[in-house]
Amino acid sequence: MNIANEQVRLMGTVIDLQISHTNAQEILKETILDLKMYEKRFSANDPTSELMAVNTQAGIKRVKVNRELFELIKLGKEHSLAEGSLLNIAIGPLVQKWRIGFSDATVPNDETIKELLQTVNPKKILLNETEHSVYLEKGMLIDLGALAKGFIGDLVLGKLKQQGVRSALINLGGNILTLGTPPNKECWKIGIRTPGESRESYDYILKVKDKSIVTSGIYERVLKTKNKTYHHILSPITGYPMETETLSLTIVSDKSVDGEIWTTRLFGQTPAEIMNEINQHPEIEGILITKIKTYLSRYIKNYIN
Repeated sequence: MNIANEQVRLMGTVIDLQISHTNAQEILKETILDLKMYEKRFSANDPTSELMAVNTQAGIKRVKVNRELFELIKLGKEHSLAEGSLLNIAIGPLVQKWRIGFSDATVPNDETIKELLQTVNPKKILLNETEHSVYLEKGMLIDLGALAKGFIGDLVLGKLKQQGVRSALINLGGNILTLGTPPNKECWKIGIRTPGESRESYDYILKVKDKSIVTSGIYERVLKTKNKTYHHILSPITGYPMETETLSLTIVSDKSVDGEIWTTRLFGQTPAEIMNEINQHPEIEGILITKIKTYLSRYIKNYIN
């Protein structure tokens, strides 16, 4: 059994990969090529991506897309329309105006935000199941940034399983997927960072195997201007960064895209609302960290080291 490790920069983050297999190095190279392909398909920041082909044709014509992209847009629309959800894949116009995390980030004025809020209605994403096409009204932009890494991680992990890999770690920067256990160990140990502290400072260590861990927080990507700090998690209701007690929300699940969905759907709710929702879904567990208190879901202690 061979172990192959690689670190690459893709999807706007640093990605760490570890694969154990007799052909580990070859499989690792193929995995990196797959990640590059998926980035090209799902990116809202690459003008040549398949998603941007949909966005640039908004108000002009419907666009036929790859089945995987269609399924992700369909999934995103479904959860964008769920009652109480703060996930909205039609939020693209606001994301592109703020640009938080990029060198040209700016604070839009109130009038601009009011205008853009008229273009972020996910009901107006029109999907054709038969031909896998997507149509947007003029001015709309789909942004899959809240879902794409988890969806991509699940696709990559699924292929690794098909190739006979039984031990792997995929860290997509906030999205961690584990397959099996590390060589000669009983489980993977994944640190949940102390919000705002160094990357070596952890509040919890989780013991997992065959699980995904997704963490969303307001301390990584920020815009500082005129003595104010704006985080990157925008509210599709106000158009501004969410006002929230939450510093970070971690979801443990079988599928990484589920972790993405729930961290985004719940992030702007109150701690009580977030934990109540998590505890109603046995397929997920969570850790919610605020400035004054940490909240643990009903069975998360089964994973805490």
